[in-house]
Amino acid sequence: MNHKDLEVWKQSIELAKAVYDLTRNFPSSETYGLTAQMRRSAVSIPSNIAEGAGRKADKELIYFLHVALGSIAELDTQYILAKEFRYTAGCEAVEKGIENVRKMTVGLLKHLQKQ
Repeated sequence: MNHKDLEVWKQSIELAKAVYDLTRNFPSSETYGLTAQMRRSAVSIPSNIAEGAGRKADKELIYFLHVALGSIAELDTQYILAKEFRYTAGCEAVEKGIENVRKMTVGLLKHLQKQ
């Protein structure tokens, strides 16, 4: 399975791009703080999906999808903090992206676990 063929991977790439766009406007004091953490979490999602797909075994893909879910939860938490700190009023692309990628990841996990 090629990770580039997975819709969840494509959507997670779009989410990472949206996070980079959003964090571009964060205060410079957050360059090594929340900005870096959000970007790292966002990049981790498609990276783990790709790594799991590249392993060629469903068991390993399942493992890396769970890791990706952890990164989604991290990003969601960091996004909430960014809103609480008033670094952003919110970003529809990030909010919808987080929810969409989470649902797609869970759906793929369920599909793989049934096999």
